[in-house]
Amino acid sequence: MMDSPRIFLRQLLDAAIASAQSDLCLPPFVPNAVKGKTVVVGAGKASASMARTFEQHFKGELSGLVVTQYGYAVPCKQVEIIEAAHPSPDAASLTAATRILDIAQRLGENDQLICLISGGGSALLALPFEGISLAEKQSIGAALLDGGATISEINCVRRHLSAIKGGRLAKAAYPAKMHTLLISDVPGDAPENIASGPSVADDSTCAQALDILKQYKAVLSSETQNLLVSGASETIKSSHACFQNNLVQLIATPQMALEAAALLSEQHSVDVMIFSDRLEGEARDVGVMLAEQALQVSADNHTPTVMLSGGETTVTVNGTGKGGRNVECLLAMAIRLNGQQNCYALAADTDGIDGKEKIAGAIITPSTLKRAQKIGLNPQAYLDNNDAHTFFTALGDSVMTGPTHTNVNDFRAVLNLSSAP
Repeated sequence: MMDSPRIFLRQLLDAAIASAQSDLCLPPFVPNAVKGKTVVVGAGKASASMARTFEQHFKGELSGLVVTQYGYAVPCKQVEIIEAAHPSPDAASLTAATRILDIAQRLGENDQLICLISGGGSALLALPFEGISLAEKQSIGAALLDGGATISEINCVRRHLSAIKGGRLAKAAYPAKMHTLLISDVPGDAPENIASGPSVADDSTCAQALDILKQYKAVLSSETQNLLVSGASETIKSSHACFQNNLVQLIATPQMALEAAALLSEQHSVDVMIFSDRLEGEARDVGVMLAEQALQVSADNHTPTVMLSGGETTVTVNGTGKGGRNVECLLAMAIRLNGQQNCYALAADTDGIDGKEKIAGAIITPSTLKRAQKIGLNPQAYLDNNDAHTFFTALGDSVMTGPTHTNVNDFRAVLNLSSAP
């Protein structure tokens, strides 16, 4: 039988996060030693945990360097760990990227480079293309994020403004053997979009990146404009020889996380609908859509049912609040449900940080709006101000996980406890 709805929803989130832990998903992919050196590099919120697991299972000597978010480091014996900032890169991101590129360039044909890549790596591994400053890259990234650009659009731009992303790390390591292990945090699991693909081929173009920047009215220096117009910062294409001895494997994905939650639901005799692992769009619009789906399930089903979804929504920032795409989605859902009986939902980021707050997400219940009204909170006003974190914190409905050491994107569970007619 199910515990309380709140506990059950949190158990589903925990199951999804647990399924993407490196000690579970990485060991089957650890390669054998080679004649030369084995060197580990990596970037992302899971990279330190991935490095530790790799150390524990690799049979041979190794060395290396990975960069992860502040607070996400774990102790390793052979691989050095650097912490840096996310979502906006800092000087530590620049230092880590410079050192990792140098490590790759020193390898020979008898060596192998292991790339441990996960979500968050785009900001953590920041090395602007020659002529582009870190400050400009930070400004461009903020403009795209605040403008509601999709993650594929943002990462297309990042690849074309970087000296290490878009396959450039692979080119630097050539002719060494390369093995990339990926934990996906992007809709569709395209390798070039996971941390902007430092070790994989990219067939997008400078022209496409420039179109995206124009669409979101990003301000460019004349140097950056010229690089994109001329094609001088073009990424490394799949025809390049550096990808001939380059194995790329996905070891954890959003779909796997949803399936882990689905299995737990079935064990509690709750019917499951996996809606999608790749929902995109404005967070508040997705929230309304999921509310409509929940109301339909309530009308059609008379057994406990949970609707699961993943993906990555966006937020166009018009207010001055604390943000958070998952909590914004959830607040819009609560407003549309308007106290619908027997309907509960959780939305959270599996890395433990929704937006810029160290809060994973939140939970709504049939009493959410009534409780808000009692303490003088206007849900629509908080939504309009992009301030859902403040709203849910005031209600005591925030979900806190702390660092999860993984990232398989957003997790949403909408639970309907419809009673028999």
